[in-house]
Amino acid sequence: MRFLHTSDWHLGRRFHGEDLIPAQDVFLDHLHQMARTEQVDAILVAGDIYDRAIPSLDAVRLFNRTLHQLADLDVPIIMISGNHDSAHRLGVGSGLFSRAGIHLRTDPATCDVPVLLEDADGPVAVYGVPYLEPSMVHAHLDAEAATHRAVLTAALDKVHADLTNRQSAGTRSVVIAHAFVTPGAGDSQDRNQLEESTSERDISAGGVAHVGADVFDGIDYVALGHLHGPQRVTDRIHYSGSPLAYSFSEAAHTKTFTLVDLLPGTAPALTHRRCPVPRRLERVTGFLDDLLTSPAYEPLKDAWLEVTLADTAWPYEAMARLRRRFPHTVSLKHKPAVIPNQATGTPTYSERLRGRSHFDIACDFIKSMRGTDPTPDEHALLQQAVDASRLNEQQKETV
Repeated sequence: MRFLHTSDWHLGRRFHGEDLIPAQDVFLDHLHQMARTEQVDAILVAGDIYDRAIPSLDAVRLFNRTLHQLADLDVPIIMISGNHDSAHRLGVGSGLFSRAGIHLRTDPATCDVPVLLEDADGPVAVYGVPYLEPSMVHAHLDAEAATHRAVLTAALDKVHADLTNRQSAGTRSVVIAHAFVTPGAGDSQDRNQLEESTSERDISAGGVAHVGADVFDGIDYVALGHLHGPQRVTDRIHYSGSPLAYSFSEAAHTKTFTLVDLLPGTAPALTHRRCPVPRRLERVTGFLDDLLTSPAYEPLKDAWLEVTLADTAWPYEAMARLRRRFPHTVSLKHKPAVIPNQATGTPTYSERLRGRSHFDIACDFIKSMRGTDPTPDEHALLQQAVDASRLNEQQKETV
């Protein structure tokens, strides 16, 4: 059985203020055409359909057009909600959509209700596990705790219970999920094996955003969404990645859709098909005068451009002058090659913050103010405050 695995469309997202709807229109047309030419048996969409809980009208119109296009393929489409989606809004009309072969899984209570498919090798059960916000769903799933690992484990227990009760022995299983899954038990070392992007919203609960791949033991293929780079977790667990780059941290990504051939008794065979690139991303560092005059930079004129200026002082009207030569310059930074009266190698404020969590920054602030680290009780209170702030934003976005 052949699946097309995609995720993280983020319909309606803007790129440094630039409208991406035309580019998203192009990749969705390409998806439709590829699903037809590759003769897929089903399409799996692993969450973050929209970029916002209340999407723009243009994003809704594009999604509506896409649903009609995909329904015309006459193959099942199974979609889940991600952490950017409003599960309730996305799930409206799901019962009616299913009659057209479009199966929206946005309610955790239905994660053990599969879409049943069949080929010459027998039945395949496809389960949709939407993004599970631990503090909001752990009670409904009877999870042991309000953590990502606990709620995903509870959801997969329900999936395995349904598989066990299936009359057809040897039913192959596919799970679509939206989560941060690491190759091992979810420790920081395993997390470092995966590539993250700055455009991915933090989903940390209790300071932990990720779970180990062992949560999905026994599943034949796990189609993941959330991380924007296409990557392997295990031979049976993969991220398709986003079809467009949504930050300059993704400039080096090769964006793809994933074709999955599910064979009995062996690991799935994966083939990656490149997504169209309406406009490539480039980063460049230099002095303003050189950037404006050197022929070496001519190939950058057609790219979305992030410029880091090395001039000692911020040049006058730098962005306006850059855009006259590079009209698609969208991000401008300043990192002087020589900083007067500053020791060489001293990190800038932004460099000191890069890669650090809100919790780490709060702890550093306390230490800088009084000269001692937070006590264990203070650590716990700070973590509660950070979690409450993130959850409040999540609820405003998605509930």
